Amino acid sequence: MRLAKRVSGIAPSATLDISSKAKSMAKEGLDVVSFGAGEPDFDTPAHIKAQAIKAIHDGFTKYTPSSGTIELREAIARKFKADNSIDYSPSQIVVSCGAKHSLYNAFQVICEAGDEVLIPAPYWLSYPEMVKMAEAKPVVVETEAKNNFKVTKEALKKAITKKTKAFILNSPSNPTGCVYDLDELKFIASLAVENKFFVISDEIYEKLIYDGKRHLSIASLGKEIYDWTITVNGVSKSYSMTGWRIGYAAGPKDVMDAFSNLQSHATSNPTSISQRATLAALTESQQCVEDMRVEFEKRRDFMVSRINKIKKMGCVKPEGAFYVLCDISQLKMGSAALATRLLDEAKVAVIPGEPFGADSYIRLSFATGIDTIKKGLDRIEEWISKNG
Repeated sequence: MRLAKRVSGIAPSATLDISSKAKSMAKEGLDVVSFGAGEPDFDTPAHIKAQAIKAIHDGFTKYTPSSGTIELREAIARKFKADNSIDYSPSQIVVSCGAKHSLYNAFQVICEAGDEVLIPAPYWLSYPEMVKMAEAKPVVVETEAKNNFKVTKEALKKAITKKTKAFILNSPSNPTGCVYDLDELKFIASLAVENKFFVISDEIYEKLIYDGKRHLSIASLGKEIYDWTITVNGVSKSYSMTGWRIGYAAGPKDVMDAFSNLQSHATSNPTSISQRATLAALTESQQCVEDMRVEFEKRRDFMVSRINKIKKMGCVKPEGAFYVLCDISQLKMGSAALATRLLDEAKVAVIPGEPFGADSYIRLSFATGIDTIKKGLDRIEEWISKNG
């Protein structure tokens, strides 16, 4: 066998496949509306770009410590204290090449072959693949729309075994937009502490929350759960810095020492210039974040209202992130088949729910302008009226 078993079973990203095809069609001159974007359509704020340019002119283009500069890790520690009420020292923080890299590190350092990682469905499609790459077993915990796609205490307790090593908490969630409240976080924390498994808390969308809700970090709930939590975040979504590739993780000192050691041999440091830009993002004006959040909330409200007027479609109103998960069960068609037909026949790109563990749904991103959202949903409604 030419390839290692650990890579032979990895599924390709459906998000990237659909987005790539849509871009190719657009280059051919076709008028394609894309709801596939997993990134804000806003430019990186000018003051952040200015610091990157300054870093280049200053010659800040060499290696940094593999875990990130001390200045940036100190700024992240201050951010955790101010925004999340968590005390992490810089030595407990590792800066990586995107939050995805931080998550990959987490599974690599805590998982052994045969360990089980609990993943609520619908889930971000890379979670199960990362778990498998760490030779562990993804265990899907089903959720329901009536509970806003949040795991219940009963379902979680039923899924826990002696092999359970971690639970993935993604709040706000991709693809559902669900946000866990204090009581829900408390029961997750109590089960993690009681059964001695890690919580991998993916908080990359924390700044994009609507309806006056507030993000809560599970590690802030007390010393016991703090010791069992790896908190992952980054600047890609909140500051529209997807291409800069800066994420970070924080957690217990022994875990983060392992992160640092692993990363020093795998990638060394994240880009020096991007680290300087991230320092500006975290320490300078945050108005750009709020401006983007407000605009996303307007788009969400428009998209949800419009979807719920389309025959044979519907959705739960997301509380965060910038995605809407649309119920297509009445169309009697799998999500991959529907996504293919919508792109080919209606020139609308959507993401199938199948690789997210939700084949009765498609994911639509509202990280695009309202005029584009209207045009795309009009096309979907027209297509359904003819084919649904």
